[in-house]
Amino acid sequence: MSMRPDPTFHPSPKLAMEAPPENFAYTLLLSPDASKSDALAIIDVDPGSPTYRQVVHIVAMPNTGDEFHHFGWNACSSSLSPLSGHAFLERRYLIIPGLRSSRIYIVDTKPHPTQAKIHKIIEPEEVFRKTGYSRPHTVHCGPEGIYVSTLGGGGKDGTAGPPGIFIMDCESFEILGRWEIDRGSQTRHYDFWWNLPRDYMVSSEWALPPQFENGLVAEDLLSNRYGHRLHFWDLRGRRNVQTIDLGAQHQMALEVRPAHDPIKEYGFVGVVVDTTNLEGSIWTWWREGGRFHIEKTATIPPEPAPKDHLPPLLQGFGAVPPLVTDID
Repeated sequence: MSMRPDPTFHPSPKLAMEAPPENFAYTLLLSPDASKSDALAIIDVDPGSPTYRQVVHIVAMPNTGDEFHHFGWNACSSSLSPLSGHAFLERRYLIIPGLRSSRIYIVDTKPHPTQAKIHKIIEPEEVFRKTGYSRPHTVHCGPEGIYVSTLGGGGKDGTAGPPGIFIMDCESFEILGRWEIDRGSQTRHYDFWWNLPRDYMVSSEWALPPQFENGLVAEDLLSNRYGHRLHFWDLRGRRNVQTIDLGAQHQMALEVRPAHDPIKEYGFVGVVVDTTNLEGSIWTWWREGGRFHIEKTATIPPEPAPKDHLPPLLQGFGAVPPLVTDID
């Protein structure tokens, strides 16, 4: 769901209080069995409106089986920076990737959100051809264009090469190609974020498509075969400068959230589960002496449950894990 401009924008407290409130929210509607198309719903969030809290418009997609997840704007504080060459770019278009189809929809919210419509569709073949990646997942508007992270590499099952990030032009929506020049040891991908003034990016790891597209693979989880590392990148150099392993038992390092104040060089990452005790955890990274460091700073314990209430995977633990999936 998207309601506000990019949270990396840092106005003064006075400007933040005077910023106009959003009048519409955008959220995705999914068809779990792919019998219908996914859609974008526009919700009125203006308390003074007669249609407050109601869905006022739906943009239904022309295809089935896309499986929407994350989506984002074409413009935000990162791309509106005078240093980026796009100082007058308008926050107008939503970029919505289909995780399962690798198709990308561009939705125009002008002249009014209640008239939003599909502006462009990028077919999966173009994504494959220009990037070698598949399964687009997370969208952030960045200093050179729109950054899109992927969960799959090439080939039918997405395992022919590592996944990564590609860049789209923020005005024409043409795919420009891969972002990485030197990925180092990075072979899996999930989330990414950056600190623009400090010129670095942080990315995390989940899994390759065969490990999530048909549900969690219990054998892989218990064998610690999901992602458990953080990667730190030179943003302008597009190269991996450091990788930190959280330990193989800390399976699925997902959402990364840097401090909102760009002067402060720390941030957080959530780990879904510790396979030794089913704990979820939050870790804090920071940079000191030119190197990045990380430590576990919070844990969420599992909830005990009767064995006969649990699936086979969890019966030996006698508990249900919290499964940390996001940080907001």
